[in-house]
Amino acid sequence: MSVEVTLTSANFQEEVLESPIPVIVDFWAEWCMPCKMIAPALAQIAETYRGKVKVGKLNVDDEGDIASQYGIISIPTLLYFKDGQMIKQKVGAVPKHEIENFIKV
Repeated sequence: MSVEVTLTSANFQEEVLESPIPVIVDFWAEWCMPCKMIAPALAQIAETYRGKVKVGKLNVDDEGDIASQYGIISIPTLLYFKDGQMIKQKVGAVPKHEIENFIKV
């Protein structure tokens, strides 16, 4: 079972903005090949850092309002949230070690 959280407009506030632990939000789409390339690394990070960092997946085709709100123009885009604030972002398919460095604040 995946420990990643599927994010929607219905749960974004609770799962991301009110989360007691930092959250990586992966803005992705089904048709996006680079998104599929980083998906296994994100799944591993979700497992490895369970309880320390949450990984949330937000489908931009289903949740365009949230993507627009955060100015997402290219996918995959990873946003890092801590204490309800967006701290930083990374755009594009990057290797797992770069994602791990990204979450070390």
